[in-house]
Parts: sequence; C-alpha cells; structure tokens
Amino acid sequence: MIKHMLRVLSCATVLIILPPPTQAPACCAVGHIDHPVVNADQTVIIIWDAATKTQHFIRQASFQSDGDDFGFLVPSPSKPELNESGNDAFPFLRKLTEPEIRSSPWPRCSIGCAAICTAPEEASLQVRVVEEKLVAGFHASVLEASSGDALVTWLNSNGFAFSPEVKAWAQPYLDAGWKITALKVAKAQDGKDDRTVAASSLRMSFKTDRPLFPYREPDSTSSAKALGAKDRLLRIYFLADARYRGELTREVPWTGHIVWANKLKPADWKHSFELLNLPPNTGPAECWLTEFEDHWPYRVMPADVYFSRSPDQETVKRPDVVVHNTAGWPTDVMVYAIAAVVLVPPLVRVVRRGQERSS
Repeated sequence: MIKHMLRVLSCATVLIILPPPTQAPACCAVGHIDHPVVNADQTVIIIWDAATKTQHFIRQASFQSDGDDFGFLVPSPSKPELNESGNDAFPFLRKLTEPEIRSSPWPRCSIGCAAICTAPEEASLQVRVVEEKLVAGFHASVLEASSGDALVTWLNSNGFAFSPEVKAWAQPYLDAGWKITALKVAKAQDGKDDRTVAASSLRMSFKTDRPLFPYREPDSTSSAKALGAKDRLLRIYFLADARYRGELTREVPWTGHIVWANKLKPADWKHSFELLNLPPNTGPAECWLTEFEDHWPYRVMPADVYFSRSPDQETVKRPDVVVHNTAGWPTDVMVYAIAAVVLVPPLVRVVRRGQERSS
C-alpha cells in the first residue's frame, strides 16, 4: 500500500475546438465554440530505432474541456502508420523506474506527489486525405495540405473549429512538407460532468531523421485560465540504444529533466514491446530507458523538442524512499512522539498569530 502511494504519478498534440473559434492548443486540441479545451497531463512512450530512422510514438493523454466532444491534430515528418496500442506498458515502465523503498528504524533522538465529411471543392484541391481509419476509438484522417488557409478550410468543413491560432501553428509544418493527422474523440456519456477526458492509447509510427516530441501549441493561455488549468505534467519514456537528452532551442532551454536512465534487462524491454503490441525485433538490440519529467507551461513555445544521444551515459535513478518504522521503541516514547507531531504545529501557528496581532 505504501509502495503504491509513493509511486510518481504521470502524462503533444494540438487540441482543436469544433466549430468557430476558441483557443486551440504540438498536438493541437479543438472543440466546440464557447467550450475551451486544453492538453492536460501527458504520458508518452517514444521508441527510437536509429538504424531504420523510425519513431514509434505512443501517447496516453488527458484533456480538460467543457465540451462533450472535441478533436486534435498531430504533426509528423512523414505519413504515420496508426495502430491501437496497449495501455499496460505505462504502469509497467512506471514500476521499473519507481524509487526503491527502504525500511529503516526511526532514530531515537529525533522525529522528523469525427466523423469526416466531404470537403468543399476548393479545399479538396489543396488538402488531400492520405488515409482515413478508425483506430483506438478515434476517427483518424491523415492530411496533406498546401497551406494553413487550406487546412483551416478543411477543418471548418469537417466539424473542427476555424481558428487563426491553428493556422499559425500548422504553417511551419506544412511548409516543411509534414503530414497532419486529425483525430476526433468524444466523452463517454456517463462522464459529461467531468472536465478531464482520457483518450485511448494510440501508436503512431513514422520515419524521421531525428526523434521528436511535438511541443509547439497554439496560444492556450485563455483556455487554460477559463478551465482553471495551472499545471500539467509531461512524462516521456524514451526507449533507444543509449541514454538520450531533449533540446528545445539554444536560446530557450527545455524545462524537462531526466529522472531515471539505465539499460533495461532484455526480458524487460521485450515485455514492454509485447505490451505495446510491437514485434520483438522492434528497436535496438540493447535498449536504454530514459525517463523525462516536464511541468509543461501553458504558453507558446518556439520549437518542438528533439532528442539526441547524450554525451553523459551515466545511469540515473530516483532517490530512495526511506520508510521509518518504530520497532523497538518504548510505548511511552511512541505516545510522546505522536503527540508532538499532531499537536506542536497547530500550537506554533497560534503563537505566531498572537505575535502578529501584538506587533
């Protein structure tokens, strides 16, 4: 029970709001007018196969929204293969990287976590639907677009919201010839009063010269404020041939940091791939796991996060958690210790308030 309570809890894609504009957040989130939506906590598994320059991107995402349904856009450097991925790999990896729990006696002298519709003719000439697929509870459309205007027209014609912010977000990807995958997800009927929505795990596999996390979003400041969203945790499990590091730009360092890094036992990484419904020959012959944590700010970012082999190949682990026990303590000492922990802090607060009044 203690071990379970002490585990570190986890969670880009642009969120899109369906018809006219609200703020749309590297995934881009999108929902109905007057119903803001933002990315919340995100937990991501990235598998990087350097030999074939293939990235597998599995995301366990959650969103906050007042709306009942919404969609989101995911950019990728090449056409992705979309498949459903098992959810069991996330708790398995979390278990591998959790801190060691050590029991220690207390010292005796101290007490001390969409349905896709047909686009109008003018948009169809500039937006090509490369693939449509129902997968992992999503209706997915992989798109090629000639411009941000064409993409926005297609989105608006297919139940997504028109938004200048989405156009500005998408344009750099379209200029570089990237594909945009549009997905729609709906809240469960019994969860419409809950602002947080968890989507099923979806695996996107695509070719890329450098592994990446799509960190850029349209400006989501007002939507986050409207929903009371102040903090979100981005957790990335990065599986590759070595320990890797993440970079944003030289001028703006990434706020993510490594909390765990080590070479996995062959049985552990093979089991991870099995849980993700990937063949056992996926990825490198020897596999490192690097875990990143980032308190992802709700603001516009200058770039996506790209990963490269770290010059530092030392292992990293979380600090051990020491759980003190009271074995061998006399009963009267235990009583006094408990009384001190319970009673002293309130007494200190009372004394301080009295001092503040008198001053």
